[in-house]
Amino acid sequence: MSLTSGKLPTVARVLLGAVFFVFGLNGFLHFLPQPPPPTRALGFVGGLASAGYFFPLLNGTEVVAGALLLAGFVPIALTLLAPIVVNIVAFHAFLAPGNWPVVGLVLAAEIYLAIVHRAAFAPLFGRRRALAAAHGLVEVGVPVRRAA
Repeated sequence: MSLTSGKLPTVARVLLGAVFFVFGLNGFLHFLPQPPPPTRALGFVGGLASAGYFFPLLNGTEVVAGALLLAGFVPIALTLLAPIVVNIVAFHAFLAPGNWPVVGLVLAAEIYLAIVHRAAFAPLFGRRRALAAAHGLVEVGVPVRRAA
């Protein structure tokens, strides 16, 4: 059994979806206590909070992406979550070291699910000819002649 078949993708999808859905909702409903940020992170968190719109946008995106993962819409959810995951890792690496089990789990699940669903992301990394062939602009197997 390969890593991309069986129950592991479903477990990773549901786990990642639940984490973002619950913590996104917590940003609105405050049912889980949040420890104060460390001193090194106060300026960063304060700047984001002072914008007024950032945390509601972040929490709303987490709720939507978590729900999409739970519903099985993995590629779009991973696309929404990728910049959030990068910032979670950077925040804990540079400003608030700690909580590595959760950070590692989130990062590993995001990368693993992206690998499992790599076919959905392949057009983003394909060459121009492959994209043109997909849209019927050139025939597959026929060499393209460049203008002199």
